[in-house]
Amino acid sequence: MTREVAAVALVLVSHSRELAQGAAHVAEQMAPGVLVVPAGGTEDGLGTSFARVEEALERAADGGRSVVVLADLGSAVLTTEAVLEMADEELAARVRVADAPFVEGAVAAAVTAHGGGDLAGVLASAQQAGAVFAGSGQGPAPVDPEPAAGEPDVDGAVRGRAVLRNPLGLHARPAAVLARRLAAMDARVTINGVNGASVLELMKLGLVTGDAVEVVARGAAAGDAVALVVGEVEAGFGEV
Repeated sequence: MTREVAAVALVLVSHSRELAQGAAHVAEQMAPGVLVVPAGGTEDGLGTSFARVEEALERAADGGRSVVVLADLGSAVLTTEAVLEMADEELAARVRVADAPFVEGAVAAAVTAHGGGDLAGVLASAQQAGAVFAGSGQGPAPVDPEPAAGEPDVDGAVRGRAVLRNPLGLHARPAAVLARRLAAMDARVTINGVNGASVLELMKLGLVTGDAVEVVARGAAAGDAVALVVGEVEAGFGEV
């Protein structure tokens, strides 16, 4: 069965072909429903290529997709901007260049795109990625020792709790699974106090085997969102 490709694609512009391909591979593993096109290096090695960026943008935008571009260094941004200045106006209007960390931004943007995010939402996810790991590193937010479960409480929230069972805890793959599925639901979800639709915020929690996971959701699909998180955690994300 052919997988439906997200409406927003990514182009990764790097001075290194290997770096662009590696970052694209990571993003694709986190969000397999998203087209991620690497555009790295030149024919001679290190640098950025107008032709490669142009080709990557055309491929990413094919079929009417919007495109978010991430670049590793300032001159990669300049090359991208030069391509956009020469591009068809209709194509250029569907492209945004993110001011974001290259790898973290690509992962965050890809997960949001996989969850059905629009161009503005995917761009915002990329650009917010730089702030995720800039905090004090104080560790996971505290959880309520006796949270309500199942039914909405007095403030309209639905709550649930489970304990991590899989050997590696909430590492990259399960964090991406939760984030992209929650991003597609009509609910606002927090997991241990952070945005459940942000793969980077979930990874920053550093939750390991035996840690409690508290999920709080609001919105039309709040109950389904809580059931999803609790079910995945209790099933060990298929790793136990």
